[in-house]
Amino acid sequence: MTRDASKEGRGLLYRLYINRLRRRLSPQSVPHHVAMMIDGNRRWARQLGYETAAHGHRAGAAKMREFLEWCDAVGVRVVSLYLLSTDNLLKRDSRELSDLIEIIAELADELSHEPNWRVQHVGRSEGLPPELDRVLAEAQARTASHTGLHVNLAVGYGGRGEIVDAVRSIIAQHDSDGGSLEELAASLTPEQIGEHLYTGGQPDPDLVIRTSGEQRLSDFLLWQSAHSEFYFVEALGPDLREVDFLRAIRDFGSRDRRFGG
Repeated sequence: MTRDASKEGRGLLYRLYINRLRRRLSPQSVPHHVAMMIDGNRRWARQLGYETAAHGHRAGAAKMREFLEWCDAVGVRVVSLYLLSTDNLLKRDSRELSDLIEIIAELADELSHEPNWRVQHVGRSEGLPPELDRVLAEAQARTASHTGLHVNLAVGYGGRGEIVDAVRSIIAQHDSDGGSLEELAASLTPEQIGEHLYTGGQPDPDLVIRTSGEQRLSDFLLWQSAHSEFYFVEALGPDLREVDFLRAIRDFGSRDRRFGG
């Protein structure tokens, strides 16, 4: 057998395995909301000998586009992508950050032209470059009436900061209604805080996936993921395969969710 024929045979077997995994997923086992922490883009670029991390970030963005298609195909309704943290804005090398901002803007614009997908920016606009803030706002406005896959783009995002912003919003609203701090302290509930988060009105993530073998939250959806299931993939972000995703969904469907119990 020639090398090309062997490669084609492996490709066929892979496609057959993918189709079998898909068929075995029941609608009841598919999470409604999946959060994705794509990690390892810089390591991927270094391992392949690229001079800058931009090659890895661009490959990671392309993989996120694929990932959204996989989610849509199996019936996931909400996906949150962690693209740029507030810490990244402060600590990343200026050249790398400039490239990353450009790549995120391109991704947001591309996703906003996908038929019926809804794009929402979750994070702080303050501190973002004006051009990126503009692209995110336009993507959100362009897709506001769409009813298909809901895509949250976490850009300029920090989980602790989000909780602080939510509490500030609650206090400001309560003050404008003429209430006292004592009344607010007595009436404050977790549900009320949840309503004022960047993702207010959305279901919390059922499943959080992180690539590159790292097993930490990195300040992502701290409040919302209190009862989420977690799945860690060894593959670096750009190397994530559809089979990895489907195995994560299969694993999620097999878990006994206790919601803190």
